[in-house]
Amino acid sequence: MSEKVEPWLRGTLTEVDAVRRGVLHALELAAEDMARWCDPLNGVEMEERPLGLPSVGFQVRHIARSLDRLLTYAEGAALSERQLKALKDEESHVDREATLMEFAEAIEVSIRRVRAFAAKDYAEPRFVGRKKLPTSLGGLLVHIADHTQRHVGQAITTAKVVIALRTE
Repeated sequence: MSEKVEPWLRGTLTEVDAVRRGVLHALELAAEDMARWCDPLNGVEMEERPLGLPSVGFQVRHIARSLDRLLTYAEGAALSERQLKALKDEESHVDREATLMEFAEAIEVSIRRVRAFAAKDYAEPRFVGRKKLPTSLGGLLVHIADHTQRHVGQAITTAKVVIALRTE
């Protein structure tokens, strides 16, 4: 099938239940969209904040690191000191290639982690953050897809602005 067809319309991952399939397809789409919109940007452009928008680099790092945090909660664990430190460093400017590699690795690892869950456990309680806000495994998985796509959209918008400002 054509690459222009979004992952959820390609007839893939049919061996996986609908919830995990939706999350996996969202992660695949995130990887494809970020490659398309980050490839044309150089390192300086990745960190630009046109009109005060968060940079593309920030969005890429935030997606990667939030996937790790949210999946940790989904696995029923608390965040580590490393994860808390990484959260505070998302706005730090990092080398373009390091940022893109972190994102690619996060997608790859997240796919494996999502596949490890079982549909029978979706109603299991989970807790998020220091306040231990209640949710379920299924709720967290759906949020992972939503949150990832929200930030991909923000990165694409910023990338479009950065590219448009090149020609002015």
